[in-house]
Amino acid sequence: METFLLGAIAMACAVAALYFFRFWRNTGDRFFLYFGLSFLIEAINRTIFALGGVYDEEAGLYYLIRLGSYLLILWAIFAKNFPRRKGQ
Repeated sequence: METFLLGAIAMACAVAALYFFRFWRNTGDRFFLYFGLSFLIEAINRTIFALGGVYDEEAGLYYLIRLGSYLLILWAIFAKNFPRRKGQ
């Protein structure tokens, strides 16, 4: 059952990534690119987690990858709210 749920979460993350990539392609806004990359990383991480058969909650590498994905989302929000000034 855990493998099935991890697969469902991975699929949902992949679908979300595709939507964000489509929004990025239409608008050219890097915000959507960062979110798409974050969800793609999350989908790959969950897939590897499910296929690897690792169900131990102490699997640190998987959580470090997830942390990187969440930091990418935070960076996207930060970059959107505090854009670089032109001419500096």
